[in-house]
Amino acid sequence: MTKKLNIALVGNPNSGKSSLFNVLTGLNQKVGNFPGVTVDKKTGTSTIAPGFDANIIDLPGTYSLYPKRADEWVAYKVLLNQDELVKPDMIVLVADASNLKRNLLFCSQIIDLKVPVVVALTMMDLAKSKGTQIDIPGLERELGVTIVAVNPRKNKGIPQLKKAIELAAEKLQQAAPRDFIDMTAIAGEPIAGLKKIFPAVSNYRAVHFLINHENFELDAATQVAIEQVEKDHKFNPTKTQAEEIMQRYGRIKHIMQQTVVESDPLQKSLFTERLDNILMHRYWGYIILLAVLFLLFQSVFWVAQYPMDGIEWVFGKLGGFLGSSLPDTWWSDLLINGVIAGLSGILVFIPQIMILFGLITLLEDTGYMARISFLTDKLMRKVGLNGKSVMPMISGFACAVPAIMSARNIENKKERLLTIMVTPLMSCSARLPVYTILIALIIPSKLYFGFLSLQGLVMMGLYLLGTVMALIVAWVLKWFIKTTERSFFILELPVYRGPRWKNALTTMIEKAKIFVFDAGKVIMVISLLLWALSTYGPKAKMHAVTTTYNEQAAANEQLKENIIKEKTAALTTAAISDTARLTAKYDSLIAKNDEQGSLIEKERKTALLQSSYAGSLGGFIEPAIRPLGYDWKIGIALITSFAAREVFVGTMATLYSVGDDADENNTTLRQKMSAAVRPNGSKVYDLATGLSLLVFYVLAMQCMSTLAVVKRETRSWKWPVIQLFYMTGLAYFLSWLVYEIAK
Repeated sequence: MTKKLNIALVGNPNSGKSSLFNVLTGLNQKVGNFPGVTVDKKTGTSTIAPGFDANIIDLPGTYSLYPKRADEWVAYKVLLNQDELVKPDMIVLVADASNLKRNLLFCSQIIDLKVPVVVALTMMDLAKSKGTQIDIPGLERELGVTIVAVNPRKNKGIPQLKKAIELAAEKLQQAAPRDFIDMTAIAGEPIAGLKKIFPAVSNYRAVHFLINHENFELDAATQVAIEQVEKDHKFNPTKTQAEEIMQRYGRIKHIMQQTVVESDPLQKSLFTERLDNILMHRYWGYIILLAVLFLLFQSVFWVAQYPMDGIEWVFGKLGGFLGSSLPDTWWSDLLINGVIAGLSGILVFIPQIMILFGLITLLEDTGYMARISFLTDKLMRKVGLNGKSVMPMISGFACAVPAIMSARNIENKKERLLTIMVTPLMSCSARLPVYTILIALIIPSKLYFGFLSLQGLVMMGLYLLGTVMALIVAWVLKWFIKTTERSFFILELPVYRGPRWKNALTTMIEKAKIFVFDAGKVIMVISLLLWALSTYGPKAKMHAVTTTYNEQAAANEQLKENIIKEKTAALTTAAISDTARLTAKYDSLIAKNDEQGSLIEKERKTALLQSSYAGSLGGFIEPAIRPLGYDWKIGIALITSFAAREVFVGTMATLYSVGDDADENNTTLRQKMSAAVRPNGSKVYDLATGLSLLVFYVLAMQCMSTLAVVKRETRSWKWPVIQLFYMTGLAYFLSWLVYEIAK
């Protein structure tokens, strides 16, 4: 019979906890929310030994058992057994060997909870590079718990850690028999009073019941009893906490002297410090940051160009082959112009999405992302935010939904709300397909100095536009959102590390799968719906169009027959010397007649499309968007984009494919959009319209999922409604302004 235990994985931020979680659980992971709160819960299963599986719960990182933020409260309640649904049987505590003194504070608090604990000591290689030597057996004796050195990035020490977990689970390794510090010497009488209510709790756990019982799910009678204990013994939470921390650090200092040898920090300048002097320089740091972002967006175009061209070519050939091979029926039209067109609109952007996420993962892995927060804190404060707002905003380049959720780490309510309100202005990956196709249409593929791509520069400009507008909007909103809370910015900088290419590759594959199966499902459904709306329409209207153009086609065909008859008669009676001249004359007339027939057929298809349900909807909204330079097809795309921005491409693929001839199926979507003209003969996607559309997609709120998560995070419809109106209004005004200037 397989045994299964719940193991809580805890540790300080940046201690290697997430890496260890990934190694232990592999792909057997789930992400959700802790019950009742919007804080991420990562869980996964791991086989510790034959017949022994563990449910690993990755708790949010925290520095001590005195919580301040929402995510720290989540970890705290789980560790104090105050979460009804998450009950750990044992704890694996991840400690950073290169910052052992700081990590031992949290470790000592966990030990005093009297729960079976195994310590996973990470960053041993970094500690060694600092000249730090740790006597692990001696440290085990001092702490009274099992300690295993691990390196999750290189998969070292994992079997030994699993063995230690197995021994702890079999009760061969009990909870620490002695307290790390004597809590009875600090608050003996209050602890004794509390133990009359909860006899089984440890001394240290009793102190936490006295300090934070108001935040625990206890019945009213128990709450009153605890309050009475505090009152009877004049319990002072602040004094108790301060004395506890001082005693813990006093004992930690003694343990460090006995078990750790550290080199003189003045004798060795660390690589991280030297690199920070350059990357976080008050002037050069910003220039380097812009250069990094520039290379990021240049790479998206450089590297992705060839696979994108290949995917477009394959779908173009496939559409042409099916168009010439299949019979002219409704189901073949659905397959080619609905399914194939929709799939091409999804798959063609996978290379860019994979490259973007891969590069962002490498930046996070190396430790540079945290430096960006420090670099930008001064600027953030001027607009009402702080450095912690940068991480959600940068995450917004990937997706606004998790980015908004990550704003929970911002303690100040005003700064958190401002961050939530402006994060959707950051250009998420859903906008990338729209940017790509529009930039390819209106911006020439030029290189400056042999390596600077004009299209890449425009792409970077769009991302900077969204960022600048986010800062401006935050500055405006800070005058309307009032608070008396003071703001502090404390963030630990992780050490620089080499990138994990396997991790980046895994992320790229996962993000591509999410795009294909999540966004792709929406795109496909809307593509098929649009095919139906574009193919069918009101019977009377469609019949009138069909009748009119059938009559024109019949008249043109009759004219062609008459020309052929005249040609035959003329050649019959003509002299031999006139045969070549007459043949050329009548062939020219027939060719013109064929051109007229093709024109009539194209006009018929256009008229049928405009008379369809989709055309009627586009015609209804066209007056409102005409000042921006948009036609009815773009109008339909704007509407469907509210489901997801990337649906714009699928919408265009369907609208420009309905009614195609077999030979037209060979052309790519970009070619079809480039050839599109207005009734007056001018190009639909000229520079003015293209720039206007790009600006609209940078600024508009076109994501129902984002609005839903803003409502959930703010617990009110007020803020998502304000967000929808201010972003849409801003997008409309600036798009109109750009169009008027550019035309």
